[in-house]
Amino acid sequence: MFSVPQFIDVEDKIAGPLTWRQLLWMIGMGAALLTFFNLFDTTLFIVIAIPTILLFVLFAFYRPNGFPMTTFAFYFLLFLFRPKVSVWERPVKARPVVKEPEKQSTPLTTGSKQIELEKLKELARILDSRGEN
Repeated sequence: MFSVPQFIDVEDKIAGPLTWRQLLWMIGMGAALLTFFNLFDTTLFIVIAIPTILLFVLFAFYRPNGFPMTTFAFYFLLFLFRPKVSVWERPVKARPVVKEPEKQSTPLTTGSKQIELEKLKELARILDSRGEN
């Protein structure tokens, strides 16, 4: 018998409880914080560091609907910048049918069914105009 892997959608842990993606996000966060620490004074560093930490932790650990946050953010950006196309059909307006006085016409016989010539012309006109007058 062969052993079949059962948890193929679970990423391998590289460093403690962190996967390789999480580890790379944490290394990137450390590099960004080090850059901010060298560029700005202490007060501005703290103001910039808190949102940076939150953003990197969000991208490393949060998985909305089971997708990585990078995929979710990518689809969000596509939604923002793609043109929105709304496809709709104009509703058919029901117009009252005005009946004309019935005229005596000669029926056409096709097999066992009889169709009057006026009804046939009316049906052709309705089909050609797609139900509109």
